[in-house]
Amino acid sequence: MQYYSLNKKAPLVDFKEATIKGQAPDKGLYFPEFIPQLEKDLVNNIEQISNDELAFRVIKPYVGNVIPNDVLLEIVSQTINFKIPVVSVSPKMFALEMFHGNTLAFKDIGARFMSRCLGYFVKGNDKKVTVLVATSGDTGGAVADGFYGVEGVQVVILYPSGKVSSVQEKQLTTLGKNIHALEINGTFDDCQRLVKKAFTDEELCSSLFLTSANSINVARWLPQQFFYFLAYKQWQDKNNAPVICVPSGNFGNICAGLLALKSGLPINHFIAACNANDVVPQYMLTHQYQAKQSVATISNAMDVGDPSNFIRILQLFDNNFQKIKEVFTSVSIDDTTTKNAIIEVEKEFDYLLDPHGAVGYVALRNYLIEHEGLQGIFAETAHPVKFYDVVEPLINRKIPLPDGVGAIINKMKVAQKMEVNYDDLKQYLLTLK
Repeated sequence: MQYYSLNKKAPLVDFKEATIKGQAPDKGLYFPEFIPQLEKDLVNNIEQISNDELAFRVIKPYVGNVIPNDVLLEIVSQTINFKIPVVSVSPKMFALEMFHGNTLAFKDIGARFMSRCLGYFVKGNDKKVTVLVATSGDTGGAVADGFYGVEGVQVVILYPSGKVSSVQEKQLTTLGKNIHALEINGTFDDCQRLVKKAFTDEELCSSLFLTSANSINVARWLPQQFFYFLAYKQWQDKNNAPVICVPSGNFGNICAGLLALKSGLPINHFIAACNANDVVPQYMLTHQYQAKQSVATISNAMDVGDPSNFIRILQLFDNNFQKIKEVFTSVSIDDTTTKNAIIEVEKEFDYLLDPHGAVGYVALRNYLIEHEGLQGIFAETAHPVKFYDVVEPLINRKIPLPDGVGAIINKMKVAQKMEVNYDDLKQYLLTLK
């Protein structure tokens, strides 16, 4: 498998080089040269295939021969070694719980897979790899956990000051060792712009072995397909494919789902559920893409005003707006509606949503009301405890702390504060050489 830049001004690369580079030299995102089509038995006999084999068969065509099969199978096994259940919430709606990994968020899958791939690729390298990543919340903790202690790799995480939850902040600022946190006085979009500028700085890239762990990196993006294959494996009514609704910020997760659909996974329709950051919902209404400054919401991991991965969705459908509309819808849900959903779902169905899952729940519920006879799955992308400061006042009770959160909640935060200034970031990175 070869990968090309969506800007189409860079050489083709294999999976190894795409992973290490993160972004193409022409500033474009890497994209697979073709979409592998599933073998019929994988779909028809999916319930008889082990989770490890299923994930291996999904990702193998994208990896090619740059990782031996036995090593890749072990990487996959370590990536999905926690439960990813589909849970009934109401008669027609089910939650795909993506949050049972170490950092209680869906980002664990991509971060685990990428960290293990990169660790394999850099073995024996003299030059230390610097992983540079921007986070709107969950990516930072997942990347920190995935790369913690990985030999030959140091991680620098940029996050917007005051715009991530207290649990998210502790997850990315308390590990130490090879994990470094920068608290940026700005928005996630500011953090993302700084990261992107670093990758196009020839002087910096000649001094550092720099790569990205955001979902722009193919090794973070592609394994998120596992969620949708494992969901379909558990889906009871194989004669009627589910509608799947994904809370969406940078659009990497839903883009992976759409990639699985294009490769042959039976999905009826995808819904991208957004908060007030409605760039893509507006695009689907007007056919005009207009990036905006992000605004803060209670579903902060989705506070993205210029989602990087949407260009990959356009490429999946050959930039054909009509083709996209056939299988893809995007809507915006406000904070008040989100809060009401958390309260109502707990009271009516005894199921506790996090703010992101609540956005997905409302968007799916509304879609199913308009499309009778269908059933669907919404992605619960994070454990509610990660947003206890939002959820607990709504339900008037404490959420029990899982062991992983209880262990870090009283740890000392260690982060360097920084203005939105690229020169300051560059100097900081050069000091880590």
